[in-house]
Amino acid sequence: MIAQKKLVFASLALTLATLACMINIGGPAYPTPAIPVSTEAIGSLNQAIQKAVAAGVDSGVMTLAITETQLTSYLAFKLQTQSSPFITNPQAYLRDGQIQIYGTATQGYFQATVNFILIAGVDEQGQLTIALTSADFGPLPVPDGLKEAATAIIQEAYTGSLGPVATGFRLDSIQIADGAMVIVGRMK
Repeated sequence: MIAQKKLVFASLALTLATLACMINIGGPAYPTPAIPVSTEAIGSLNQAIQKAVAAGVDSGVMTLAITETQLTSYLAFKLQTQSSPFITNPQAYLRDGQIQIYGTATQGYFQATVNFILIAGVDEQGQLTIALTSADFGPLPVPDGLKEAATAIIQEAYTGSLGPVATGFRLDSIQIADGAMVIVGRMK
């Protein structure tokens, strides 16, 4: 009788422990090496924006280079301010003309590594355009509104970082390669 109680108690404890833990169900692997997240990177992004704007005021042309570390740090801190972010632990890679974002998505007790790829461009009016070209949520279903959420975060990073200058600015080009995104535009 005592052995049965111990077995039932052990089974119950194991079941409760399993329910209390998140279960990782896979998904695409994060690339290596991991991109560090830091407040210093956000500070260097703000300084780069200020320098680009100052140069743009003088010459009329503004060039801004954003690194993977700066973008990853910006996304990480931006997502931390949301009450229910659609991903955590973001990593943003700027390669081959694409913005490749990896993160961890959670649904209930399940976690999966996710990846989505965005292409940034410039429309006829000199405004930023973003297209979600693929999304891999592993075995989890792709959340409704993913395209809108991803687009909003990247556009907010662009307009929020450039601040009031963004309204007096016309994009000429966006180049993404080798760990950097170079934005070139003209002051209106």
